[in-house]
Amino acid sequence: MKILTNIQIKELDRLTIEEEGIQSIELMERAALALSKTIGELFKDVPSIKIFAGPGNNGGDALAIARILSEQGYSIEAYLFNTTGHLSEDCAINRDRLSETSVQFTEITTQFIPPVLLKSDLVIDGLFGSGLNKPLNGGFAAVVNYINSSPATVISIDMPSGLMCEDNTFNQYSNVIKANITLTLQIPKLAFFLAENQPYIGEWMCLDIQLSETGIAESNTPYHVIQKENIRPLMQQRKEFAHKGEFGHGLLIAGKYGMAGAAVLSARACLRSGIGLLTVHTPSCNNIILQTAVPEAIVHPDTNEHLFSTPIECDNFQAIAIGPGLGQSTDTVKAFFEQLHRFSSPIIVDADALNILSSYKGYLSSIPANSILTPHPKELERLVGHCTSDYERLSKARTLATEYHLYIILKGAWSTIISPNGQCHFNPTGNPGMATAGSGDVLTGVLLALLAQGYTPYNTCLLGVYLHGIAGDLAAEAKGKNGIIASDIIEHLPLAWKLLIENKYFCNYKESRCI
Repeated sequence: MKILTNIQIKELDRLTIEEEGIQSIELMERAALALSKTIGELFKDVPSIKIFAGPGNNGGDALAIARILSEQGYSIEAYLFNTTGHLSEDCAINRDRLSETSVQFTEITTQFIPPVLLKSDLVIDGLFGSGLNKPLNGGFAAVVNYINSSPATVISIDMPSGLMCEDNTFNQYSNVIKANITLTLQIPKLAFFLAENQPYIGEWMCLDIQLSETGIAESNTPYHVIQKENIRPLMQQRKEFAHKGEFGHGLLIAGKYGMAGAAVLSARACLRSGIGLLTVHTPSCNNIILQTAVPEAIVHPDTNEHLFSTPIECDNFQAIAIGPGLGQSTDTVKAFFEQLHRFSSPIIVDADALNILSSYKGYLSSIPANSILTPHPKELERLVGHCTSDYERLSKARTLATEYHLYIILKGAWSTIISPNGQCHFNPTGNPGMATAGSGDVLTGVLLALLAQGYTPYNTCLLGVYLHGIAGDLAAEAKGKNGIIASDIIEHLPLAWKLLIENKYFCNYKESRCI
């Protein structure tokens, strides 16, 4: 699914009107009907709905909703803010239509005396939608703060008023509606996928209002949401007479003294993801631990008892992952950079290997092209510098990916896969229970298995992150989000693979609301 800008969505509206030979007010009515239907399904018995409408088309949507819901028996109070004396054409039409009904309707042109908002009330926020391009202030900011201070449940139409679709770096968040639910139209907005905006967006749903399919197909955007139909075609099928040599030999360089667990988790996840052979290069103190915990892996002890100090020859490996639990000692830093010179194919760089790079940024150019870096937000900032917003962080990650021709998996809710061409794919699988120690080590193991089997770096990222998230969702379903540990994710990898192969997807809430 594409994520389009506000300007592109306006163009979609225009194309839809042109293709269907309809007027803009008819498209607004279509949107209002879809919104009203969803509101009715979510809130069947709410005693009172209070609707706040602005002077633009978002306000027109809100006024149309007021009329439709009143016809369905809801108790409605509607407030239209027309302080400048200028309404959009379609907003004015819906004002006139609403005036002809029995709805309690007030048009505010000067002073606003706010209604009492009770906990039992439902507020529909239609002040400003996706067209906003500057922070709210003055009277509208006061209305926003009044709504936010109330105990009422708030639904925002398309966007919470005050929030911009893409970049909110310099926004005044104190003047943004805190919605419980955002019902957005046709296309999700980039702001929905950035953590700093979640307290204002709440839960969100994307409603299909049948905008031009041709226009959507022809729209160019760097931002996409991964959908289940994108994933299964990527999967390689195993032949009946296949043998382990056909599924790659991977090298995992991981674990220092006291951090053998990172190597174990990554190795186990790798072996659960279809690799033919796995060698783990680790300090000799971890030999017994690895041989016991992961007997299927080949252990190649480092000459140093406690840390990675000696690079390994790579001629027999199809893929390398380096970093989990590695440490950042002087000997390890030296061995890491020497290791980079021994392998020209794409590698996976995680955890302490990323932290080493952040201290020696000049070596970024030594990483083989199309390699995969897997930072969480703080690890990324160590590489690209402090970021004042999630939008800036995403922008800097795109610059890093394009400048050094790398794939970057920015981990978190809606983990983002950033390609060397700047394209971004947001992953819908996964849940907050996966925010636990070792979850990233598991992902590294999954990625190593895929890369070793011959998947392209791009397909490795898409399939690996999606599968990792499904395994986490299955673990949460079995054990609850609060109790998940990284080993639970590994435990559910086989079932995640099975569901993907059999085309029986585990579709979590995040994914379903993008359909």
